[in-house]
Amino acid sequence: MEIGVSTATLFGREYNETALTILNKIDSRVTEIFLESFCEYKTEYAKKLLETLESLKVHSVHTLNTHFEPQLFSINKRAYDDALLIFEEVLKCAQILGAKNYTMHGRIRIKKGTEFNNFSEYGKYFSCLTDLCKKYGVELCIENVEWAFYGKVGFFKGVKEYAPDLKACLDIKQARLSGYDYREFICDMGNSINTVHLSDHDEKGRILLPGKGKFDFRELFNRLNDVGFNGNMLIEVYKESFSDYDEIVESLEYLRNLKCEVFGK
Repeated sequence: MEIGVSTATLFGREYNETALTILNKIDSRVTEIFLESFCEYKTEYAKKLLETLESLKVHSVHTLNTHFEPQLFSINKRAYDDALLIFEEVLKCAQILGAKNYTMHGRIRIKKGTEFNNFSEYGKYFSCLTDLCKKYGVELCIENVEWAFYGKVGFFKGVKEYAPDLKACLDIKQARLSGYDYREFICDMGNSINTVHLSDHDEKGRILLPGKGKFDFRELFNRLNDVGFNGNMLIEVYKESFSDYDEIVESLEYLRNLKCEVFGK
């Protein structure tokens, strides 16, 4: 178990090849690589990133949701097949980078009032996708995201009944934006959590680096420990959440000390 930083935290400041060099310098140790564009969904680009990793371990990869993920659940066969080709290229990149997890948003809620309640139908899609992921040594992790598939508690349990190999990524800021207590998402995900995205917030809800706001990380770690969580946790905030990379170092130190106290490792 380790705590590191997602390259999404540097999105808008640095491209991935530079972001990884910076994360090495600040001792991130582990990361989630946020692939940002179609040109980055290529094995040639993954090999380029591999050269910059040094001691940094890649826990997971993540892509820009709207590029192809919604079409992985499309009834339009052409759209589905095209999306599947792109997804498999990303999985090849994950394999090259040594990532064992893919963080997915899936479909997005564009129309007001959209509900994703057809668990048996979506579960069939997820089952096919988890099988494809296995081919590349990757586990598929659906992330709770306010505006996407998993915006409500209960979605994970619903689809997992039909896709038993599906895993989860817990994002505490997205839980808050969804109007749910993050504890409810932990109960929904149970021991299927592979990844946790960490952030903090102030009284006005502004996203901050962990340790800079009011969120109780000790309780979060205790609750994760209770469900047997043994994955990696990654700081994922926005570029407006900090002014200097030294602030990320402070957050890492704070979280790692707390992790040792709670998890004993």
